[in-house]
Amino acid sequence: MSDAAVLTEARDGALLITLNRPDARNAVNAAIAEGVAAALDRLDEDDALSVGVLTGAGRGFCAGMDLKAFVAGERPWVGDRGFAGITQRGSRKPLIAAIEGFAVAGGLEVALACDLVVAASGAKLGIPEAKRGLVAAGGALLHLPGRIPYHVAMELALTGDPITAERGYELGLVNRIAEPDHAVTEALTLAAEVAVNGPLALAGSKRIIQESRDWPQDEMWERQGEISEPILASEDAQEGSKAFAEKRDPRWQGR
Repeated sequence: MSDAAVLTEARDGALLITLNRPDARNAVNAAIAEGVAAALDRLDEDDALSVGVLTGAGRGFCAGMDLKAFVAGERPWVGDRGFAGITQRGSRKPLIAAIEGFAVAGGLEVALACDLVVAASGAKLGIPEAKRGLVAAGGALLHLPGRIPYHVAMELALTGDPITAERGYELGLVNRIAEPDHAVTEALTLAAEVAVNGPLALAGSKRIIQESRDWPQDEMWERQGEISEPILASEDAQEGSKAFAEKRDPRWQGR
């Protein structure tokens, strides 16, 4: 395996992105952050790619920020993408987290920056920062209250104790549970279900879901229309309708 901090591999319309510091529990240093940011740029710029899958090499997904590297002066933030090259601005296209073993601290925040989550049975999800006198400032405290019940989010933040992937599934934080060592396989299966759909529709749907949380109620329909109307008028929309009528698979052009 390459010694690059982040590996990428195109697979049938999906880009597999692997955090590749297994001996350091895939802790985020500057190289990881820069590698993830570059991978997301590739995902968004390559018309042959419709979806990404983000995972970690070795026994776990990611243990958060590399504190030794941080103390030594490294800053694992990249431009407007933020911590780990993802937490403040992710990809334009859909992104799936594939979690084995653990996603804790900044590692869970990286997973929360993805749109869908597949986790192996028994994987641990948590934000233990309070146990170290720290605050989970990479997005967990901002995202969790909108994705799981308020009191559960508070318990995660205030106790620092993790939950299992199964509990995350019950709460709606995890989309699918995989057998151990099969999270990537399950995530790629999910990616294939996403990738068959129109690329403009995928990006537009993701944008509306993300941005509409901040829209004033009296502007929601207008703002949605600004995003959806060009898609409805696209060649892909025509192609999708024709393919349905003709009982064949659509041939997307991304325009």
